[in-house]
Amino acid sequence: MFCNQCGTQLQSDFTLCPRCGKPAQAPVPANATTRLQQHLSTLGILWMVLGGLTLLPAFFLVFLSGLIRVAIPFSSAVARNLGPLVMMVIGGSLLLIGASGLLVGWGLMRHQPWARVPAILVGVLALFHPPLLTALGIYTLWVLLGQNSDVEYQRLASTAQRSG
Repeated sequence: MFCNQCGTQLQSDFTLCPRCGKPAQAPVPANATTRLQQHLSTLGILWMVLGGLTLLPAFFLVFLSGLIRVAIPFSSAVARNLGPLVMMVIGGSLLLIGASGLLVGWGLMRHQPWARVPAILVGVLALFHPPLLTALGIYTLWVLLGQNSDVEYQRLASTAQRSG
């Protein structure tokens, strides 16, 4: 058995590594499924569903921003220009959120090497949008920030690249 932190060889009765002091853990069997493996596909699907559902109002607002200029009853040029601009900004923001959700979800499902860090960033940003996005953000961080999940995700990504 070896220390996960520094690689020092450990005797089976050691509870702490004598070199770095990290608690010794029994090696995980190669065929055992971990939390990351169990939840990665579900996490990817949830982000893709969220991204797809966010794109619907985004496209609607972007489309409506072009038509709203005619529907605004004010004769003021400020109102006629500001209304469509606000709708376009909101629609563009939703479009960006939806596209990032789809991209992150696809990357996680395909075990792409780049997908873990953006998923963590999107998960942190999702924490500030209660209630559903907060739950998805917590779930994302729980799956992707577990102990040794960075090494495990890189292993899954390298396996996926070799096979596909």
